[in-house]
Amino acid sequence: MVEPVALGALVLDAALGWPDRIYRRIGHPVAGFARIIAACEVRWNRPDRPPRVRRLSGVAAMLVLVLASGGIACAAEQVIRALAGPWAWLPLAFAGWPALAQRSLYDHFRPIEAALKRGDLPAAREAVGMIVGRDTAALDAPGVARAGIESLAESFCDGVIAPLFWLLVLGLPGAWIYKAINTADSLIGHPEEPLRDYGWAAARIDDAANLIPARLSAILICLAGWGRGWRILWRDHGRHASPNAGWPEAAMAGTLGIRLAGPVRYDGVLSPKPWIGDGAEADAGAMLRAGNIYLRACLLAWLGVGGLTWLA
Repeated sequence: MVEPVALGALVLDAALGWPDRIYRRIGHPVAGFARIIAACEVRWNRPDRPPRVRRLSGVAAMLVLVLASGGIACAAEQVIRALAGPWAWLPLAFAGWPALAQRSLYDHFRPIEAALKRGDLPAAREAVGMIVGRDTAALDAPGVARAGIESLAESFCDGVIAPLFWLLVLGLPGAWIYKAINTADSLIGHPEEPLRDYGWAAARIDDAANLIPARLSAILICLAGWGRGWRILWRDHGRHASPNAGWPEAAMAGTLGIRLAGPVRYDGVLSPKPWIGDGAEADAGAMLRAGNIYLRACLLAWLGVGGLTWLA
């Protein structure tokens, strides 16, 4: 049964995160996925190849990545269950722990809010630049707050609910296959050249993997906001370019009563994104409330997994 494994992984992640001393010594498992992705890209994403061939090459790269991540995780799970018997849930929880990012997300979010609260805009820009891809050097205080809140909401799905969902559905292989897919999407699932065709498969597979978790994330955020946010969630989730990211972002915007998204710059080019939500500008106070909503949403996920464990 995977319910105790998932609950144990949640507890370990909340208590420990991914400690710096472990990261400095062995890195993080997703770095292995990144190396596979980079090796396949160098070999297969050649500019002299026609678009159709590059798209098929991207499909092949994702197949290699899924087989590698899933195969290793499946073998590890079988060995652990064979050796540990009824206590297998504990080492399996340790094996699933790095796939979650509750603590890490919050630890990266808090310095942004703290810098804005004390009026240190340069420090806030630097802190938010560590977690978003947009240009941050010229962001004003509301722009920094929006970027931080958007990242927290979207990453609640990518870093917590989605890997937890796939851990519950498919066990250890499900969690690590998802992490491999999500890593590929972040590295090569871009609509710009030279990745437009090669990264097509990574982007589409990631969309499919997040289909259910994104909606679960939005529901948890609205519940964590004491039932607010439903109207904006249903009205604005489709305003995001991603079929999934708009769900948790719209839920957070509606729950907080603020505007998120809007025009942003990437590499000096203005991207005219539509607004999500309406109401006040984001600020340090909104960030504080967003952090509290995030913590309550994580707690609701804990309660859900705990309930499944008890029923099982």
